[in-house]
Amino acid sequence: MFDKYFRKDIAWGGQILSLETGKVARQADGAVMARLGDTIVLCTVVGARSVKPGQDFFPLTVNYQEKAFAAGKIPGGFFKREGRPSENETLVSRLIDRPLRPLFPEGFRNEVQVIATVLSHDMENNPDIVSLVGCSAALTLSGIPFFGPVGAARVGFIDGQYVLNPTAAQIAQSRLDLVLAGTAEGVLMVESEADELPEEVMLGALEFGHKAFQPVIQGIIELAEHAGKEPWDLAGEDESVTALKARIKELGTSGMTEAYKITEKLSRQKAVGEAKKAVVAALEAEGKDASSAKGLLKELEADVVRNAILDTGIRIDGRDTKTVRPILAEVGVLPRAHGSALFTRGETQSLCVVTLGTGQDEQIIDSLTGEYRENFMLHYNFPPYSVNETGRMGSPGRREIGHGKLAWRAVHPILPGKEQFPYTIRIVSEITESNGSSSMATVCGATLSMMDAGVPLRRPVAGIAMGLIKEDRGYAVLSDILGDEDHLGDMDFKVAGSEAGITSLQMDIKITSITLEIMKVALAQAKDGRIHILGEMAKGISGARSQVAATAPRITVINVPKEKIRDVIGTGGKVIREIVEQTGCKIDIEDDGTIKIASASQENTDAAIAKIRGITAEAEIGVIYTGKVVKTADFGAFVNFLGAKDGLVHISELANERVNKTTDVVKEGDAVKVKVIGFDDRGKVKLSMRVVDQATGADITEQVGERRPRAEGEEGEGRERGERRERRPRRDRD
Repeated sequence: MFDKYFRKDIAWGGQILSLETGKVARQADGAVMARLGDTIVLCTVVGARSVKPGQDFFPLTVNYQEKAFAAGKIPGGFFKREGRPSENETLVSRLIDRPLRPLFPEGFRNEVQVIATVLSHDMENNPDIVSLVGCSAALTLSGIPFFGPVGAARVGFIDGQYVLNPTAAQIAQSRLDLVLAGTAEGVLMVESEADELPEEVMLGALEFGHKAFQPVIQGIIELAEHAGKEPWDLAGEDESVTALKARIKELGTSGMTEAYKITEKLSRQKAVGEAKKAVVAALEAEGKDASSAKGLLKELEADVVRNAILDTGIRIDGRDTKTVRPILAEVGVLPRAHGSALFTRGETQSLCVVTLGTGQDEQIIDSLTGEYRENFMLHYNFPPYSVNETGRMGSPGRREIGHGKLAWRAVHPILPGKEQFPYTIRIVSEITESNGSSSMATVCGATLSMMDAGVPLRRPVAGIAMGLIKEDRGYAVLSDILGDEDHLGDMDFKVAGSEAGITSLQMDIKITSITLEIMKVALAQAKDGRIHILGEMAKGISGARSQVAATAPRITVINVPKEKIRDVIGTGGKVIREIVEQTGCKIDIEDDGTIKIASASQENTDAAIAKIRGITAEAEIGVIYTGKVVKTADFGAFVNFLGAKDGLVHISELANERVNKTTDVVKEGDAVKVKVIGFDDRGKVKLSMRVVDQATGADITEQVGERRPRAEGEEGEGRERGERRERRPRRDRD
């Protein structure tokens, strides 16, 4: 039945990476079951055999999906089944897409769908690397035109050593979490978060990772030699298209060159559009079919821009290759926000707003590896007006989620610990203008807004996007790229970090690969740009404000003994609810006895602390407390004096003179001042009013003298009755 079954085992990083095909999903063009440890991912590829009429782009779709059964779980929610992709599924889908997309032939327009389904997760080996390798193998087997295969690896940095494919436990100890993918020749994609590592360490990680996934590439090639399908026929370029391309170049080069001398974005775009219309009109006047001119005009546009940069070193907006556009950093732009900043770099602008919350505002994330809480969120929005367009407004798309996560990785390493700053932090970045890297503008704006909010960052962080123009005759690395340079160039290389080192690095290549030499140049040039941007940001604000905004909650942290937590919470949460209702504070209680009290009013915070301390505190002999009489009896009065604690003031301790009746001195509800004078043999508290000046609360023991020791059985009615029962003769049961 499985006559085409084949399996390739690859020794990789001390484990076996297994790739098998021909057994599952046999009707797909390519299907590979990839396994590392007990993490298993089914990767499938299907390509359309024909191009849809009018299709002028390559419709590649990559879907990564996690099945709850892979971790032995049942999905939460009402429907109990997987639904809309989670943030992590969206991010991994992008992670797989980015290194695969550049390796399809130029002009290939057939629809291709790649699906990676996580079937098993061992909680140690992350499915993202397994999925990327599996999808690369499935494409290589499918026969669909693909200039692969692609290898991938995760690299950690622990105790000064690089670690290949670190486990989840190792990642927690690592100063680096870097994923890279590429071909045998070079690197195609990088995604990382780092703990302010120097450029040399990051470059070393790329070199280490590229070398480490070479056995994977070789293994996929050997798998394809045994199980690969016949490659699809690729039609060569039609002679008429070649002639049309030459004619478009003749007609449009001059107009396109002039248009790209305009430095202002919208005016330049208008001129480029008019130059294209002029070419189409000329072709139609000559009786030529202009239906395919759109793609060819894009090629001409790219040639004009790229050649001008390589020939002159001058870019679209008149800058050289290393200059960063003018920067303006403003903070405190929104009066009611806890922190806000407007970061403008050329024609790119991000409005970042910080909101500080409590532990109750943490995001609860239910993942395959288990449920956890996140106290730092960064949300990125890209409205259509930012690029002078109209468009649909709705939930965030893949791009917005990806850009937000990139900025999150960049600032996350420099955040203070929860012990130092016990707040939940949410940052929203609204891109109000865009012509260049808005994700790196978000990094800068997020840093500024957090400092404005009083978040004690380890150091400020800035980000910069680098570009590349690479031809056979040479290359140029561009600092702070424009939108057009991104679209028409060969690389989008984003680097974020502080003065001390890199916190995040992301790279996407549109050509088959780049060398380590080019990456080294790009990293060095990015560092110079980053330091410059940090200097410009310091003109707006140079460090965190000394305290949070008046509109933000104040969080006070206290600690109580673990055994007292249940007393603070109370039966069914009754006690803590009463404290919250009475004080208006938000209160979070952790298992180790840490209690966080949040309120905009210090008075309310103090009231909540007093109530909690009253519940958890122990009465101390000799200390004077203010209490309330809650009950009277013939033998004395019961006083609530320390939270929920009551003590007995014996009738002999009510006053210095003889008292015949308790109610002659106190009544229920009276506020009194009492001193702890001891404990009985059951731990009950003995109190005295007579040794305390009820007007001032002063201790007057020395003035009134010590009371003689009470006779046995004198403490209260209950004890006297008990003693009488003990003295009563027992009847003879016989």
